[in-house]
Amino acid sequence: MMDVSHSAPPRRTSSIRWWICVLLFASTVINYLDRQSLALLAPNLKQMFLWDNRDYAQLVIGFRVTYTVGQVFWGRLLDRVGTRKGATISVALYSVASMLTPLAGGLSSFLGFRCLLGVGESGNWPAATKAVSEWFPARERGLATAFFDSGSSLGGAIAPFLIFWIYRHWGWRAAFAVPGLLGVVWLLVWRWFYHQPEQHPMISAEELSMLQEEKRLAGTDSADEPVSLKSLLALRETWGCIAARALTDPVWFFITDWFPIYLVSKGFALSSSLLAVWVPFLAADAGSYVGGLVSGWLIQRGWPLLPARKAIVVAGGIGTLFLIPTIFATNLLVLTALFGIATFSYQAFSVMANVLPPDLYQPRGVATVSGLSGTAAGIGTIIGYEAIGYFSDARSTSGTHAFDPIMIVCGLVPFVGALLVVWLIRPQRSASTALKSV
Repeated sequence: MMDVSHSAPPRRTSSIRWWICVLLFASTVINYLDRQSLALLAPNLKQMFLWDNRDYAQLVIGFRVTYTVGQVFWGRLLDRVGTRKGATISVALYSVASMLTPLAGGLSSFLGFRCLLGVGESGNWPAATKAVSEWFPARERGLATAFFDSGSSLGGAIAPFLIFWIYRHWGWRAAFAVPGLLGVVWLLVWRWFYHQPEQHPMISAEELSMLQEEKRLAGTDSADEPVSLKSLLALRETWGCIAARALTDPVWFFITDWFPIYLVSKGFALSSSLLAVWVPFLAADAGSYVGGLVSGWLIQRGWPLLPARKAIVVAGGIGTLFLIPTIFATNLLVLTALFGIATFSYQAFSVMANVLPPDLYQPRGVATVSGLSGTAAGIGTIIGYEAIGYFSDARSTSGTHAFDPIMIVCGLVPFVGALLVVWLIRPQRSASTALKSV
């Protein structure tokens, strides 16, 4: 008999999971385009609608509050209805909010649409985190998270070019409507392409087998009922995930929102400090990918999952300490380098903070823990903004260096967060059915 064992061509292993990651990346880009439209057009809209800074602040705060509170809601909903349906509702909501904004005739209607946008957009990260937990093995989750999260940087970078181009050609209403339409296009692709691995028509047997083996090794259960909020909050691991976000995100938003003001307070002219403004963001992008890659590399080298994650967390916490010497820096190049090291380290830490829920929890609890962490981060950011405004004004009035105490706190807080992650999250400390076997 003829041996035909080698006559059939080898089957190609599909990479459906990475195409799904591209979709998550695209949703994050669109999310930031929708978000940035108001900030970019604010000077024009303030003149048009006769708003003062307090009026504009109401719009910003309205978005931030609903975005913060909404993450817990989306976490619960996603764990109840699933990733495909939950992400559909989230993106549909913020796309509709963006497309309705051109109907706004004043501050109250603008505020309503911005609050609706905040509610919708707050589902993006819990949904993306849950999708990564369903489609990626542990060794790839860090890189997948870094990839979709980098959509925020790209969205923020291209928003000025796209939004102003639309504004110049078609006016401010189109600048809100077009990003919303992009969300509708994304929805059509998402509904067609996203399914659970076991139900996906395009997945290869090899890719499905790999994902099923990953679930078996992690002790993933097949229960559909979401884990109760009370049960999750009773776990120290949940508080470790919350600490990881609550003690790092406020530092990042301080840098993104206050950095130009900080440079001016140090005596630097913004017109000659453009490189200093860009470097922290470029460094953060690099840190995101390096953190994800190194963590995955350690796992492939035989490190257990949690030590591989914690190594990056600790390194990131140590790196943010480089914010403290900025109080002595008088040279722009030195100051820029210190901020670059700190933001590189922060983002490596941040990727691990986002990947811990899918590492630790059963699928029916991932989005809820992600949402709880995001809400804690939002509350920390709002409190941080109030504290920064109060202390910087008080010290500038007294003639001392306005931001020095703030920089010390910003350097120390993520380091404390890293220590809490190491202490609170330990292998198999709990017999809870909400946790995987790690």
